[in-house]
Amino acid sequence: MKDIFKQDELTIPEGVTVNIKSRQVTVEGPRGTLTKNLRHLNIEIKLEGSKIRFVVHHGVRKHVACIRTVRSLVNNMITGVTKGFQYKLRYVYAHFPINVIINKEGNAVEIRNFLGQKVVFHVKMREGVSCEASKGQKDELTITGNDLEAVSQSAADIQQSCLVKNKDIRKFLDGIYVSERNVMESD
Repeated sequence: MKDIFKQDELTIPEGVTVNIKSRQVTVEGPRGTLTKNLRHLNIEIKLEGSKIRFVVHHGVRKHVACIRTVRSLVNNMITGVTKGFQYKLRYVYAHFPINVIINKEGNAVEIRNFLGQKVVFHVKMREGVSCEASKGQKDELTITGNDLEAVSQSAADIQQSCLVKNKDIRKFLDGIYVSERNVMESD
């Protein structure tokens, strides 16, 4: 059954400017600028003062579900440019200690000695994402950035590069796993 009219709105906090032009959303804040192209979705996005309104006319169930998805995407962009996102990853190993080398710019990671292998795994961070070793915790990696999708995909790339192959994964639990997901507080 079609819904004739559905809408949702999102309040823009102070210090953040949002520009919407033909479903291309640009959010500017104290930490930088993020842009997202939402032209593939048939949804009306309007800027009304300090609120963003998302409207769907004559939408079926999946079409109406896009309202909340788009609202969450824009809300994550606002959170990213005001506070930022942080993922923490821990190295897990039983016998062979995993050696992780971060380059000077903090935009690439080298993983050595995974399960005693001679192969070196190279993982590049997504654009706008930085990586560093934790100072207070041994065997921990911290990934930070403004774009939630880029930060989480960089963490997933690191985790996926350390998959155990040709062994029983119930016994060989070695790898680099996401241990924490945080919204950073503004300093």
